[in-house]
Amino acid sequence: MTIFIDRDTRVIVQGITGRIAQFHTQEMVEYGTLVVGGVVPGKGGETVHGVPVFNTVKEAVAATGANASIVFVPPPFAADSIMEAADGGIRYCVCVTDGIPAQDMIRVKRYMMRYPREKRMVLTGPNCAGTISPGKSLLGIMPGHIYLPGNVGIVGRSGTLGYEAAQQLKDLGIGVSTSVGIGGDPINGSSFRDVLEAFEADPETEIVCMIGEIGGPQEAEAAEYIQKHMTKPVVAYIAGLTAPKGRTMGHAGAIISAFGESASEKVEILSEAGVTVAENPSVIGETVARVLRRKAA
Repeated sequence: MTIFIDRDTRVIVQGITGRIAQFHTQEMVEYGTLVVGGVVPGKGGETVHGVPVFNTVKEAVAATGANASIVFVPPPFAADSIMEAADGGIRYCVCVTDGIPAQDMIRVKRYMMRYPREKRMVLTGPNCAGTISPGKSLLGIMPGHIYLPGNVGIVGRSGTLGYEAAQQLKDLGIGVSTSVGIGGDPINGSSFRDVLEAFEADPETEIVCMIGEIGGPQEAEAAEYIQKHMTKPVVAYIAGLTAPKGRTMGHAGAIISAFGESASEKVEILSEAGVTVAENPSVIGETVARVLRRKAA
């Protein structure tokens, strides 16, 4: 099994006529993702790579039965696009857009709370690489060929470190059930805890690889959940061990401002929760393999 997406997921691309969106739409289609439509206001009736374009999400869902969306809309309009997806009946949305104002994301989070939990759209991102269930569906911008199908769940704030983990696992002959990018912004749609809950419920995910970084309380919240509720082993890597306090590093959310937000403090908190922490990014794959061997023994 997988979480969030599988080979039957019907995808629409919001902002499909943009240059970057067109490129990644073609990549997703070639991977085997069931891209059934695109949405750009005022461009309904056009096609992109054979994919029909609609004026609104509701039109696209009614015509195609779409249940997932990926947002390639520029920052000033991306929040409205996410809310339109939630209102249009989309169940899972990936927002790739970088640079959405934090205040806009607060508005998105409040908007989504109006829906009962069982009908609430799941959002990952913004500022993320997307989600992939290898061999089944790719909803994002990651290079699909580096992911081998298997039983390791990956969740990370950093897209490139997620790629690194997947490639290392592939080199060791270890596959991935689903890889989820949650994005590096301070306010995102889904947290580490949200995705860990989904992996815990997935019977075919045997182990989870979590890739965190400095800034924010998400890793500490994940550690609490892991300690109290996870039955599956978790391997983690935390980027930013040398980052100074008070300085933004890379992602918009990567700034240390309180206890538990530095890399060393997060490593300590996760280790105390029973998580196996990789010492550096070059040994993520080896660490997962070692924990898998220990689990099988």
